[in-house]
Amino acid sequence: MAFIVPTRKGSYEIRESSNTDKGPRSQTLVSFRELTDEVIEKARKKAVKPPSAEELRRAARRAGAPVTREPIEQAARELIAELARGNRLDPTLRQILLEMLQKGFREDASVSPAGEAARAVALWMAATPGERGDALFDLLLLADALPSGGRRDKPLLFPRLDSTGESNE
Repeated sequence: MAFIVPTRKGSYEIRESSNTDKGPRSQTLVSFRELTDEVIEKARKKAVKPPSAEELRRAARRAGAPVTREPIEQAARELIAELARGNRLDPTLRQILLEMLQKGFREDASVSPAGEAARAVALWMAATPGERGDALFDLLLLADALPSGGRRDKPLLFPRLDSTGESNE
């Protein structure tokens, strides 16, 4: 069983208790000043019986330890603060946000065509250049893997484009 205790240095420890021949003992899994997702993962990896992330968050709150907010909650707080300062969203972003807040993001949800486009864009809005590059690399590998359609050693022929506007009929 995992539990959280404060230390004399002002930090906290996630500890796990176990029964031994000499009686109950506890082992420190992780020391921290603020409970983050990384701290939770380290503790779960070291634990014999890994507690859930929510159990650790509840234990930290009971012990008085600071707990980081969920990323979505932090983003919502920051957006609300910016709007309160009088800053305005781009109209397209505003529409996407409104639709996502009203209808959520579910695969089976019926949405408008604009909402469908917004859904496709939503996952890429905050993508890092590295993530975008990885996606492009995967697409290029896919294109290389596609069959050539029997055109080996044959040049590609394109229809003639007539810039004069005259018909050849």
